[in-house]
This record gives sequence, C-alpha cells and structure tokens, in this order.
Amino acid sequence: MTSSRVSSASALRVDIFTLFPQWFNWFFEQRHITNAISAGSLEARLLNYRDYTPLKHNQVADTPAGGGAGMVLRVDAVCAALEAVYGRDCAAIRDTRPVFLLSPRGRRLDDSLVSELAALPELTLLCGRYEGCDQRISDHLATGEISIGDFVVSGGELPAMVILDAVARRLPGALGSGESAIYESFSAELGGRREYPQYAKPADFRGWKIPEVLLSGNHAVIEKWRKDNLG
Repeated sequence: MTSSRVSSASALRVDIFTLFPQWFNWFFEQRHITNAISAGSLEARLLNYRDYTPLKHNQVADTPAGGGAGMVLRVDAVCAALEAVYGRDCAAIRDTRPVFLLSPRGRRLDDSLVSELAALPELTLLCGRYEGCDQRISDHLATGEISIGDFVVSGGELPAMVILDAVARRLPGALGSGESAIYESFSAELGGRREYPQYAKPADFRGWKIPEVLLSGNHAVIEKWRKDNLG
C-alpha cells in the first residue's frame, strides 16, 4: 500500500515517512484499519524517503559525525522528502501540521497521548533507521518525538504501526461495536484502570472454572464483580 485516500472532511490524515513502506502491507489489511478507511475517518499515505532524496544513488544516510558505528539518517534527505510532499520549506511544515519523529528519546506513548493524536486532523510520522537520526531533524523539522518504550527496535516502522493501531481504534467506524473502545483498559469509563478479566466457554476446562458470578445471569452482581476486579 503506497497510498489510501478516502474523501472526508473529518478524516484523520496520516502521512508516514519510511524507508520500508512494504513493512506496512500486512498492517493495512487489518480489519479495524480497513474499517476506518472505508468509513472515511482515516486517510493514510506511505512515503519513501528514497523517492525524494537529492543525493546520488538514492542515498539517505551517512556515517556519524565524530566517528562511530552504523549510519545516521541525513537531515537533508528528510528535508527534501518533506518539501516535495508538502510544497513548502521543511522547517515551516511543523507550523501547519504535527510532525513527530519516532525515537526512544521521545514522549512515552500512553492512553492520554493516543487520545490527543486521535483528535488531530493531520499527523506526520517520521520513521528513523540505522544508528539513528541526525539531531537536526528533531530540532528543526519535528514538532516532537514519540517513544513506545525504553527499548530499541530496528526502525520507526513498528512504532508507527503501534501508534496508528491505537489511534485508529478511537476513530468512527473502526470497531464492530461502539462499546469496544469505551469499556477497555485505561478508558475514562473504567477510571483509567486496566480492564477486568474476561472469560468465554467452556465454563470448566481441566478444572479451571469461570467464576460462578459470571454465570449467574444477575447483571448487577456481574457489574459489581467487574468493577471490583479492575486492574
């Protein structure tokens, strides 16, 4: 998927800049993502830095200044991609739409941040690669940085999927039931706590039984049990 567009004034428009757009093929086949796109609440584009680089041989990275292992994503390559897509100076783009670099140094992704992102009309995610990104990308091109945790992955593609997966669940039409995103972990309806334990048939498996209260048919008692067992 190189581009998905659905005309809707209320759609969240997300642009993901990456060196590996093919990583997202599976992701954009997931039901809640396709539902949100079909419903007109999500528009998404995958944009390859290499398609816009001004450097020879599709170069986008170089050795670290001062020496060291690995390669660093170049600021001029990212700038060129942003300018080609948005048609303005790369340093001015963050004044017109949020631009987030995906980095372990960024603000930690949590339910509050997901809500903020889901309420935006537009969003740009910059996926890093290699040893890291030139700091000037963060300093001069990005609104901020987002991290999905204190660990290192090979690039920003997986964090971008995590962010978009969480955000898409908040969008109209994404989930089969409107209650699915309301009564779940960290929601306001659950007081920001983790969701209660869930069970399904069979009622008794190897002696591991569903709590009797859930089989009682007494909805008031069941509701109390669920509230008492929030994480």
